[in-house]
Amino acid sequence: MAYRPTVVDTVPDLSTLTLGVEEEYLLIDPDSGRNLPVADQVLAALRGRAHDQSRQEFRHSMVEMVTPVCADLGELRAQLVTLRRSAVEAARAAGARLVAVGATPVAEPHRTVPDEPRYHAMSRRYGPVAHDPAVCGYHVHVGVPDRELAVQVCNHLRLWLPVVQAITTNSPLHDGYDTGHASWRSMQLERWPSIGPTPYFDSAADYDRTLKELIAAGIMLDAAMVYWYARPSPAYPTVEVRVGDVCPDVDDAVLVAALVRSLVATLVDDVRAGVSAPPVRDCLVAAAHWRAAHDGLDGELIDLRAGGARPAWDLVDDLMAVIAPALLRHGDLGYVLAQLARLRRDGTGATRQRRVLERTGDLRAVIDDLAARTAAG
Repeated sequence: MAYRPTVVDTVPDLSTLTLGVEEEYLLIDPDSGRNLPVADQVLAALRGRAHDQSRQEFRHSMVEMVTPVCADLGELRAQLVTLRRSAVEAARAAGARLVAVGATPVAEPHRTVPDEPRYHAMSRRYGPVAHDPAVCGYHVHVGVPDRELAVQVCNHLRLWLPVVQAITTNSPLHDGYDTGHASWRSMQLERWPSIGPTPYFDSAADYDRTLKELIAAGIMLDAAMVYWYARPSPAYPTVEVRVGDVCPDVDDAVLVAALVRSLVATLVDDVRAGVSAPPVRDCLVAAAHWRAAHDGLDGELIDLRAGGARPAWDLVDDLMAVIAPALLRHGDLGYVLAQLARLRRDGTGATRQRRVLERTGDLRAVIDDLAARTAAG
């Protein structure tokens, strides 16, 4: 049964948390569906604020756009629409289509890294792993300026991030075929040694000590290579959740941001109230993420509180019950309920891709649909 609120939605109060997001997109050849290495041209074509909010990525066929700090979902949505439209136009000028999809659906012939010292160092250290086809993620930043608090929030997030991951699944296709996974991006990234579920840390000092050990051991080049699914951001006073595929629709992206913000806000309250993070074995957390990447919302997820698999939407409803007070506090409950109803009806990005492929038998039709969704406001 879907979650039902017992009180009406309210306007946000003064205890709301700020948020911002980073979206990565693929640049795809309109004819072949292959990745196009034209990121430099696309970034050069961006103007004004859109140029300032763009970032070079690890692949010549990828661009990243970053919103400013936002106070509410309306502002966030407006920023995403503007940034996507700017990037779509710049990609079109470079002869490419901008597509919000989690993994390369057809092929990427050109896999050299951009000519930056850090990227070359990563290529030397990690070899063929650093030259996999491009994958595109979605990162949500929630303002938590107290770093000790941020580390503790990340401990608590371990319980719920597989559910967030399942909601974002948007990469079932690779090399022209259905992989059987709702998020092939997640499978590709598992080969990197610094990507995966966030370990449990006793304190910020424990976190920092562990990072130093991993860097000294050669697992990471530097602290910026902590790519765990949640982390205290190395650049901003935020908790950064980076578990998801990039979302096909703007409203998918805003929904996930709203869920993450209210989940972080709920866990901030728990930490301040002295609630300890539930002890969950790392192998079970990893298994829960594998199941989320495989099934998305169309199958079952692992309930890390009680153990065992349950229907995915039951766990979404459980998440809603936990974060409903924070959604109310931020003024987001009505929007989130409406978007979850749409998601329940239409499916995740992965589900929608499979439906188009089943209906048409044409991978180009899937890319057409994704490109249209990416550009729509």
